[in-house]
Amino acid sequence: MHHYIYIVGGVMSGVGKGTVSAALGRVLMSKGYTVTAIKIDPYINVDAGTMNPVEHGEVFVTMDGDETDQDIGNYERFLNTNILSVNYMTTGRVYQSVIQRERNLEYGGKTVQVVPHVPDEVNARIERAAEQTGAEFVLVEVGGTVGEYENILFLEAARLMRMRYPDRVRNVLVSYMPVPQAVGEMKTKPTQQAVRTMMAAGLSPDFVVARSSMQIDRPRMEKLALFSNVDKDHVIGSPDIDSIYKVPLVFESQKFGDKVLHSFGLHPRAKGGLRTWRAMVRGIETALREIRIGVIGKYFSTGDFTLSDAYLSVIEAIKHASWAQGYRPKLEWLNSEEYEKSPSKLKELSQLNGVVIPGGFGARGIEGKIRAIQYCREQKIPYLGLCYGMQCAVIEFARHVVGLKKAHTTEIDEATPHPVVHLLPGQEEKVKDKSYGGTLRLGAYHCALRAGTAARRAYGKAVVEERHRHRYEFNNVYRDQLVKAGLVVSGVNPEQDLVEIVELTGHPFFVGVQFHPEFQSRPLSPHPLFMAFVKAAATPSRRIRQSRKKSS
Repeated sequence: MHHYIYIVGGVMSGVGKGTVSAALGRVLMSKGYTVTAIKIDPYINVDAGTMNPVEHGEVFVTMDGDETDQDIGNYERFLNTNILSVNYMTTGRVYQSVIQRERNLEYGGKTVQVVPHVPDEVNARIERAAEQTGAEFVLVEVGGTVGEYENILFLEAARLMRMRYPDRVRNVLVSYMPVPQAVGEMKTKPTQQAVRTMMAAGLSPDFVVARSSMQIDRPRMEKLALFSNVDKDHVIGSPDIDSIYKVPLVFESQKFGDKVLHSFGLHPRAKGGLRTWRAMVRGIETALREIRIGVIGKYFSTGDFTLSDAYLSVIEAIKHASWAQGYRPKLEWLNSEEYEKSPSKLKELSQLNGVVIPGGFGARGIEGKIRAIQYCREQKIPYLGLCYGMQCAVIEFARHVVGLKKAHTTEIDEATPHPVVHLLPGQEEKVKDKSYGGTLRLGAYHCALRAGTAARRAYGKAVVEERHRHRYEFNNVYRDQLVKAGLVVSGVNPEQDLVEIVELTGHPFFVGVQFHPEFQSRPLSPHPLFMAFVKAAATPSRRIRQSRKKSS
């Protein structure tokens, strides 16, 4: 039997609904139940693939090739399982399905209306995900807040689902509880207003998760319960903490999972299910040796603020691998455009244990990335290039080692005499027709690893499966020439003979991958490539060399 928990937001977006959903799911799993999580995004975009990462954050790619919201990544990391496209929907995707069904006469000639047909489509998708995953608990996160116009149809879907399954649906409101500095007291009024807005849509919260800078106290719990029609024991505190991976333990300390089960008339089937998770959190707390990793990108700035969410999975993968080896990562956000304006700034890379260049698109900052890669290659600084970071490494090697001075990717320079990176076969027509959404090489593909290479040693097996998101590819026309000059092709897609991994010998660690290994890294099982990278970056020789440079 499937049970549905709708998780909605109050007061403001970005309050942590995704983390709450993932953490509650982890707690319910620890009680012996099977869990899956669904994300509903209220925008008209069909998927997240065409949105600017600065505006929306990272695009997370599933194994079956869907371009989704970054919260899907959180679900995978907390639930330690693959979340597929059936678990993700947007307003655009829902309307697209409704219109297509109408065109196919699937409504039998009826007048197709916003209500009930759109909410019905939403709930049909939710139930389909429940059936395909076989989950006993389906957590449904609705993006944004209850007060947003674009969420009305999803709240209506939740209302209809509650009417249909009154004993199997619960609502959780995740709402911000501000503590104004001038007042010095946690205020409940904004959340009270959010509850009223939720009730105006025909929903009542069964639980309220109070997000704040500190833990909610008893008087505030009682006040919130009084004005929100919620049992005071169903007000759950979720204060700011130094690691999101501690949230399941915060919830468990308040018996959140037990209370949810009790509301459904259920009981825990297992005890001690968070034992492994607690051990992982202890590893985070006891990782005291610092390791400095530079992440070079261009999606950090948004006005006066730094938005690291554009590289969320990369950051988490670095953390997972560092914690697992007893290191506390200190991440340095480095803007590649600065190296184009001031090449002398490249010297700051010598103070790092390692450098990562993640994926990206476009010309902005690419020459700065190429200069940074050259510095890492020549100065023997451990380097990991992901997708665009791999392509830039190929361009750098072609220019400065092989001597093809004008080597480039045709994404940036269509007239380059040496297109060492070019469009994938079959992509020319899509680019010509401006068919960009959902047309990249997406999802999981096989990669055969060459024996004796760093990649093979890291994975410990001959064939792996990794997720992709790209339109441009290593040009095999230049493969022999680059290999003769010392570039090692250590991973190849066996079906299409596409280069997936390149590396260098005689270097502490220099690996570029065409795929996105960060999407498969989890706190309980760090990704092997990130493990190998951190191991190389944390070697005594790296630390000694760094300290000598500092003293000099």
